[in-house]
Amino acid sequence: MNQDCVDLLRAFSAADVRYLVVGASNLSWKDWNMALLDWSQCPAVESVPGKVSGAWVFKNTRTPVAIVFENLEDGMSIDEVVEQFSVTPDQIRAVLEFAARSLDVPA
Repeated sequence: MNQDCVDLLRAFSAADVRYLVVGASNLSWKDWNMALLDWSQCPAVESVPGKVSGAWVFKNTRTPVAIVFENLEDGMSIDEVVEQFSVTPDQIRAVLEFAARSLDVPA
């Protein structure tokens, strides 16, 4: 991701991000991102039976991907998520990029 994209993502409020991704639906981040995205195509995450009940987690961690979306929705910044959980800014960018690419609709 280039720096302009990173700066743009940081400029979005949690409400902006939620609206861009979830829109006007009543789905939570967790329900939306787990149900609609094929996380098996995201190289930054893994789902291992018996590890956090098979939830999608950041590779080599026990931190669920849903944590990022839920906390951004609740108003945390990316930097705050990094401080609170065992994830790096690169891991967060990877899942945000993946989610954004997955939303791209061919013209």
